[in-house]
Amino acid sequence: MAALALNDKFVRLHGPLAQRAGAIATSLFDCGAIELRDIADASPLHPKMRTVRLARGQATAIGRTGPEQVDLTYGDPVSEASLAMLLAAMAGPEDPIAADPESLSVFALAERLAASNIPVLINGPTGTGKEVLSRFIHSRSDRRDRPFIAVNCAAMPETMLEAMLFGHQKGAFTGATQASEGFMRAADGGTLLLDEIAELPLLLQAKLLRALQEQEVVPIGSTRPIKIDVRVIACANRDLPTEVAEGRFRADLFYRLNVFPLTLSPLRERPDDIAPLAFAMALRHAPDQARVPVLSEGALAMLKLHSWPGNVRELENVVRRALLLSFGKGVIAPEHVVFDSPARLINAPTAGFGAGFGTGGAEMPEAETPRRLSSVVQISEARAIMETLDACGGSRIRAARELGISERTLRYRLASLREAGIEIGRTAMGGRR
Repeated sequence: MAALALNDKFVRLHGPLAQRAGAIATSLFDCGAIELRDIADASPLHPKMRTVRLARGQATAIGRTGPEQVDLTYGDPVSEASLAMLLAAMAGPEDPIAADPESLSVFALAERLAASNIPVLINGPTGTGKEVLSRFIHSRSDRRDRPFIAVNCAAMPETMLEAMLFGHQKGAFTGATQASEGFMRAADGGTLLLDEIAELPLLLQAKLLRALQEQEVVPIGSTRPIKIDVRVIACANRDLPTEVAEGRFRADLFYRLNVFPLTLSPLRERPDDIAPLAFAMALRHAPDQARVPVLSEGALAMLKLHSWPGNVRELENVVRRALLLSFGKGVIAPEHVVFDSPARLINAPTAGFGAGFGTGGAEMPEAETPRRLSSVVQISEARAIMETLDACGGSRIRAARELGISERTLRYRLASLREAGIEIGRTAMGGRR
């Protein structure tokens, strides 16, 4: 994919931020369709390009000024929020959004896979973006101008699934008043996504296997096979090897699909994706597209501390809720962030953290200590809160002042620790103000 074209004047003004974003954008977006320019640049806009106009300022801001134009004001070019805002502004409606090294490595592999026609099996929990990754593979393939058909195998009635996949002749069964080509023929020349493939009944799995092997389908009511040219991408949120071992999924179909498996991790394991995804969702759902509320550093910190059991779908719920609660304020603050489920720290232990927390709990065994940097940061933050509360004699007002956060944010953090099973003690929760 083409790299971003940046002129010398723009680089002098916005080089540090644009170059950081460009290093990521070239692996995710069609950069030939994106123009970055300074907000003072009055030259005519390119009608077929997405334009992002940048400005430096004390107050960060983002908003759409046209169908394909976003204006962005940022302060610190090296901050996570600035990078996240720019990535969100550059993304098209169906572009993937990522910044975490783990996600970027998956998309790099997916782009190499796109050049082939081999089947792809994408594994990962519900809501992690498997369909987005599938569309990315299709858009980077030679089939990009042909159909992309997405089928959720769990959402269709089992009695209709065969007809909907393989088609049927007129009069093949009661109610078949006209012929139907089915999803596999509809995807001819393009890509067929079979989401939640583990839900397919065993009999249909056998018919699908034959269709994949022979590249042909036999509609219900017909005896004549019809040739097709389809690239199949399958998604599973259950462990297919386990399904095979327990007899719920055919081993031959599994090995046919599992030519090149990709895995999307839960959102909590790719924390650098959270900020750009959150800004993209704010841009998508803000009631006033010209003045989109900006997520504060405190709000972003809260998002990164959450364990996200609902993955990206839960994040979208939280952002939409925050937009409603922050309406008219221009900034999404920590108090506007309300989670679907009780907030829990990622990888938080169930026992106390030890004497350093002033809780009297046992030391966490070294073998169980989380090794990911995100976990280390979260545990260090919890330790700092506890130590500051101890030093301030349990006064939340004084502790919040020492930590540089509001008392309300401190109360939220304490509640998160309590929900995560960390004993905080009477002094810390006793409410001495």
